[in-house]
Amino acid sequence: MDKKPRYSRVSDILDLMTFILSRVQGVTISEISERYNVSRRTAERMRDSLLNIFPDFEELDCIQDDYKHWGFSNRIYSKLVSFNPDEIANLEQIKEILSSPKSLETLDKTIEKLKAVTTKHHTSLEDEIEMLLHTEGFAIRQKPNYSINIQTLSVVREAIQNARIITGIYHNKPRILKPLGVIYGEKTYLVAKEDAKGKEIYNYILHKLKDLKITSETFDKGDFNLEEHSKKSFGVYQGEIMDVKLLFSPSVAEDILCYNFHPTQNITQQPDGHILVTFQASGQLEIIWHLFKWGKDVKILAPEKLKETYREYIKSIDLS
Repeated sequence: MDKKPRYSRVSDILDLMTFILSRVQGVTISEISERYNVSRRTAERMRDSLLNIFPDFEELDCIQDDYKHWGFSNRIYSKLVSFNPDEIANLEQIKEILSSPKSLETLDKTIEKLKAVTTKHHTSLEDEIEMLLHTEGFAIRQKPNYSINIQTLSVVREAIQNARIITGIYHNKPRILKPLGVIYGEKTYLVAKEDAKGKEIYNYILHKLKDLKITSETFDKGDFNLEEHSKKSFGVYQGEIMDVKLLFSPSVAEDILCYNFHPTQNITQQPDGHILVTFQASGQLEIIWHLFKWGKDVKILAPEKLKETYREYIKSIDLS
């Protein structure tokens, strides 16, 4: 008796459609049985499921053997087949192990074709693939501009996905890390625990982690939430949480109203046209560095220590 769960049968039917569309001459019942490791009777039921759903799924003529072949007479159904970012991301990783320039060029062109026939409505496929390569979605992008070796990403991706401990060298010291996620800032940081340093969570500059290796040892992530963790800081630095209040001039109001400073932000337009922005975060230096881009159009209202640090930082700049 076939004990596959219902969702598995549905998945097989969808996969069967793709399998059949890949064969110009269609498939036989024996080929279905062999591919899905099912009895001939089950293979016939799978075929019948497609017969009941698609009017253009039928026995094909002009087949050069003694077996019945089943397929789609209308190729329009091929448009139902697409490629998800995970599949293309895996192909991108295979490029790293190819030694033949010709094979690498062929795979590059194949990936380009797959991307060309795969459409996305809301999120760029390129961005989704990039995100998958950067730890399978266990990541929060807070700032742009990062460039990490693909091998490093592959190790981190697998380790986070499977809660596996990794080893490596950081600041010339051997490290044993429990990776929890990645935060994209001015640099890219691995969020991880290091038992040798206690129970705290630390950020490690990813491109400075050398000789990364994944181990067979697993760990318990507990109730760690990367999104909540990232909300504690402006950028990647963790520290004392500040209630930040900024006032922007009317000349940059249009930009500020559409700008994402921090996940906890609250933006309010004042009667005189100024924009008040408030949020809670740590990371004084990152806040200060960011405020420079707004120049004279921003004023720090609170906290006082952030205002003072900003003044001192400006004074320390040598313009000679």
